[in-house]
Parts: sequence; structure tokens; C-alpha cells
Amino acid sequence: MTGKRLLLPVLIAGATLAAAAPATAAVTFELPAPTGPHRVGVTDLHLVDHTRPDPWRPDTARELMVTIRYPATPSPAGEAPFMPPAVAEAVAASDARALRLDPADLDYGFPTHSVPDAPAVPGRRPVVLYSPGRGNPRALGTSLLEQLASKGYVVVAIDHTHEPLAVQFPDGRVAPRSIPPITIDVSKQMMATRAQDTGFVLDQLDVLAAGGNPDAGRRDLPRNLGRSLDLSRVGMVGHSAGGFTTGEAMLTDRRIDAGANLDGSMAYNQSTGDFGRVADEGLDRPFLLMSAGDHSAASDLSWQRFLAHHRGWVRQLHLPDGEHSSFTDHQSLVPHLRLDPTVTAPIVGTVDPDRSTAAQRAYLTAFFDQHLRHRPQRLLEGPSDRHPDVRFLG
Repeated sequence: MTGKRLLLPVLIAGATLAAAAPATAAVTFELPAPTGPHRVGVTDLHLVDHTRPDPWRPDTARELMVTIRYPATPSPAGEAPFMPPAVAEAVAASDARALRLDPADLDYGFPTHSVPDAPAVPGRRPVVLYSPGRGNPRALGTSLLEQLASKGYVVVAIDHTHEPLAVQFPDGRVAPRSIPPITIDVSKQMMATRAQDTGFVLDQLDVLAAGGNPDAGRRDLPRNLGRSLDLSRVGMVGHSAGGFTTGEAMLTDRRIDAGANLDGSMAYNQSTGDFGRVADEGLDRPFLLMSAGDHSAASDLSWQRFLAHHRGWVRQLHLPDGEHSSFTDHQSLVPHLRLDPTVTAPIVGTVDPDRSTAAQRAYLTAFFDQHLRHRPQRLLEGPSDRHPDVRFLG
């Protein structure tokens, strides 16, 4: 699959390593607090699709880990870590090699703003799915998803097993990256698998909403969680390959009412014109395209093709001083390292990180408020003085 790459070590490989960071003491990472009226609860589900072999490990059934965040009642419990231990260790080791830091300087087990297994606030809520970029763990969308949950959404982040460096299961098992080197055929298999993962997760949310427990270990789930799911109002958002996944999943699953693509190409190979179905066919439901840096419809033939075939509401928003990983938690975390800008700019650009995060949160919330809650949003009508870093491209 062509287009910008996704994991921090890949993004800064090669020439940028010449601008190695100086040694630095370990920093204390934190994400911006969500600003909505609700506390955020969080729980993980271990899901097993016994009808489908894993495409990357065909001798096993397809297993997924998902994280559900939701409006929660106050709870005395502490806050959940950003990543589980095995994932935090794997990602820190990889990032540290690329940045020439000690892995101990990258503590990805820091607390988030989500409380494990707190009871859900009574009432049915729209549901938003999240698909990360290729190679990224589901945790890298935490800031955006905590914000949506604080604003009254149930958000469900999916790990596409064997793509990230590590996926940790409740029994301590760790599934390592097992996807073959990327070719067009592997990319097509990957996107088909991701779309199937998405449909399966929606099926299991149906089980949960009906009063069942889809968790493979049948562990106790937060009180009121199933009753909080309004699966008649479902959105989806994804970063990079996750944005591509969002479009492909919407083509095959009418349950998804609105989708957002955060800087993801929708082509397997731009130069040969090998586009995804969503680019060739478009959609008939609302879709938001957000891009950064030198990426937009002007430079991405798959976006041009998608826009030519799209038959629903659409907006294109651009963050010119951002970069590809500005649409992940790297936007907030990388500046904490205080590295040379020649290292950080290719990852998160030169945009003010707080303003960038606030703008993304505002536009995504407005998009889902308008199309899942049917509340018209002036913010989506044109440029805003509150978010001067964002350009409207159409």
C-alpha cells in the first residue's frame, strides 16, 4: 500500500536519524484531559471469531482485542494505563531504537483519563468505531476517543491482530506482528481482513446490546454497558489505513452511518491506479476527510477518485502545519521529549500540539453530532477563528 507510513520508528527512519536526539531523562507523558461533561469509563473485550481462521496465522481462529470507552458514573478506581505492559514495552523498544533513546525514557504505561470498568451512565448512546493505522496499536487514538466518550459517545477501538508490534490478551499471551512484507496482494488481504474485523465487532456489540456477554473469558462487564449501546446510530473513524478501512467497511456494512478518514490514502498503488473499492465507487453516506502536511486530494489520486464518485455529504479539512502522525497521540506525546525539531517535524509537523488536538476533537465531535445525533453544526460550514490551523478545502 502506498502512502505515508504509520509507526513512529518507520516515520523517522533513514535520513532523519542523522539528526539524532541528545540523551534525555525519562519524561512523564500525559494526554490532554477530555473536556466533555461525562467521566470516561473503559473496558476491554477479548473477541474470538470461531467461524474465521486468522489470515496471518491460519491454524488459529481470528482473535481480536477491543477497548470500549463510554460515559461513566464516578468511581474510586484508578485510571487505566495508556498501553498494557507487553505492548508498552514493544512499542517503547522500537521507538527508542529509531530515536536513539533509552527505552526507559519512553514509559507508555502512564495513566490515561479513563477509569476501568466504572458503571456506564444510564441511557442509550451513539456508537463510534475506531481503526488504527497499519502497524499501530489501538491505544494511539486514546485522546480523540476519550474526548468523544466524554461528549456522550460509546467508542470502540479495534486492534487488527498481527499488524501491530504486539497485542496482549487477558491471559498474558502476546500476539506479535506476523503480517508478511507489504505487497499489493498483502495489502488487499489486509484491508479485506480489517473490514471483516469491523463487521464481526459490530456483531458482538449486537450480542452485548441484547444482554449477552461476547467476551471470550465471560468476565464481568461494567454495569449498564450493554444498555448504553444505540446501534441504530453508528459512526466510524480511522487513521491512515484505518481511514481506508472505514470507507471499505462502509461499502459492505450498511450499519455504519457516517465515517471519517484521518489522512489515509484509499489506494493500494497510486502509480498503477490500483484503488480501493471505496475510491472507485464512493459512498452514499456522510464522510469526512482530514489531511495534513503535503497530503490532500490535490496530491492523492485516490481521494480525487473517491470525491468524483461520492454521493453523500462530504467535507475536506486540512492541517497544513501538521503531519501524518498529528492524527494520533504522537501529536501530544512527542513534544514532551523536547527533541531536535528536525526529528519531530516529520512526525507531527510544526503545528502547536494543543491547538491541533483541540481542533481535531472539535471537528470530529461536530461531525458525529451532526450525522449521528442530527444536530446541525455551524463549525462544519466554514473556517473558524477558534481553529486557525485548519483549512477548509471543500
